[in-house]
Amino acid sequence: MSSEIKSHLSELLAQALAKVAPGQPASLITLERPKQAQHGDYSCPVAMQLARLLRRNPREVANELLAAMPASEWLEKAEIAGAGFINLRLHAKAKQAVVRSVLTAGAAYGRSKDANNKPVLVEFVSANPTGPLHVGHGRQAALGDAISSLLDAQGYKVSREFYYNDAGAQIDNLALSVQARIRGIEPDAPEWPADGYRGDYIRDIATDYLAGKTVGAGRVPSIMAAGDPDNLDTIRRFAIAYLRCEQDADLEAFGVHFDNYYLESSLYTEGRVERAVQSMVAAGKSYEQDGALWLKTTDYGDDKDRVMRKSDGSYTYFVPDVAYHVTKWERGFPRAINIQGSDHHSTITRVRAGLQAVSGAAGLNIAPGYPDYVLHKMVTVMKLGEEVRISKRAGSYVTLRDLIDDVGRDATRFFLVSRKADSEFTFDVDLAKSQSEENPVYYVQYAHARVCSVLEQWRTQSLEEAYGREADADFAAIDLSLLNSTRELALLQRLGEYPEALEAAARELAPHQVAFYLRELAGELHSYYNAERVLVPELPVKLARIALIVAVRRVLANGLTLIGVGAPQKM
Repeated sequence: MSSEIKSHLSELLAQALAKVAPGQPASLITLERPKQAQHGDYSCPVAMQLARLLRRNPREVANELLAAMPASEWLEKAEIAGAGFINLRLHAKAKQAVVRSVLTAGAAYGRSKDANNKPVLVEFVSANPTGPLHVGHGRQAALGDAISSLLDAQGYKVSREFYYNDAGAQIDNLALSVQARIRGIEPDAPEWPADGYRGDYIRDIATDYLAGKTVGAGRVPSIMAAGDPDNLDTIRRFAIAYLRCEQDADLEAFGVHFDNYYLESSLYTEGRVERAVQSMVAAGKSYEQDGALWLKTTDYGDDKDRVMRKSDGSYTYFVPDVAYHVTKWERGFPRAINIQGSDHHSTITRVRAGLQAVSGAAGLNIAPGYPDYVLHKMVTVMKLGEEVRISKRAGSYVTLRDLIDDVGRDATRFFLVSRKADSEFTFDVDLAKSQSEENPVYYVQYAHARVCSVLEQWRTQSLEEAYGREADADFAAIDLSLLNSTRELALLQRLGEYPEALEAAARELAPHQVAFYLRELAGELHSYYNAERVLVPELPVKLARIALIVAVRRVLANGLTLIGVGAPQKM
């Protein structure tokens, strides 16, 4: 139920604990959800923990705790089960009170200020500007945005950041690919770059370059094409700006926005990469071998040491990452979270090792284990029972824009957060477009629209009853004691679980838990609607039921908004 009720029950048990075992800490008290409804609304194992400390029989301790618990109008029954669990069953009025809590709080219901505005940086998408965003980037975007919203809902001061890998071999290959197209070379020709990009978008960039167009706007510096096929530096800058703008357009269509964009190239121009390397050397954590500079990552739990600077003088992939994460710490983010593909798993240990080496030399006190990582696995796209592997424009993969155009933003976002990040996910396009209860986003959105439809019927039938009841809070004063059927109590309990669901999802960086919760709440609503009439003749009952479904609508809207999905009034 609501945090208020949970805190109330904890306080009752704490008072009993103080009488039975003075001096024992209230931290012994934890409340859990029983797996079976017949065991009550909450279960507490404190008697068994206390019995071990006091070397007594746990059921005897549980009996004493129950006898010492103060009476409460919200607690209907407390009983002992098993080896000494204390099972608590709430009175109906405690469950009914959640409706008033939801309607009074409105959009703030479920939110908390517990984090006290602590800063946290969430980095996600961070795609190389070498092509359109693919569905993996889409999964990152949906996960990162939802995780950011979850943390914000717990009171963190969240900054969303996109890190552009606009330097290195991949960018060189992009420039060479565009240059080849400018010169009229086709991808199958012998002269085509060995690691060149082959998608149709490369031809589009080349065409605009030859036409002398200008790309870039806002935060992307504008650059005018020179039209010169030999000016590789201008071609590189033009292609990067072109693709950054295109990725921005895709993210805008996806409803994802960032507070900051960080360029990898700036780490080199500002000397941050070199300073990070010098710090690692100064820390005594490096050595020269075979013409290369190595980092002693084995000192930090890695299975072998890693090359920092290759024999040709170039840096390996993780070195600029170390420099980048030093900037996160220096910018005042003691907590940083990276959402990345599972192919980055091998870099985690070496990045953290590098940060600890820099920290020791520079006196930064970077916390061990910094930053946090959420790694997601690949997405397989299915359509008409077959895997979709390529996009006409990208050439070798399915783009995020393909999905948005095919199934819409809402379905794409809901589906991409609907499974644990570390599980492989099959995106079924046909399911995402279907209007059936098997389609989770349709099922949840339809529950919201269904409540809106009932309210519209009510206002049409009785303008006098509906007069003045336009906002959620206008229903808060209605007598809720008539909400006592089995299905109503189930709905009430589910509503009360929303704040705990958000807290757990934020703690575990697991937005799929919100999607699961919304599906369960929608299921309770549909079952209730199919079994009970809301607009009954008896006015007190009707108003109580309307207040209940309005509260359900509010929580559905809150949860959908949090994961970036719309809450339609009609479907």
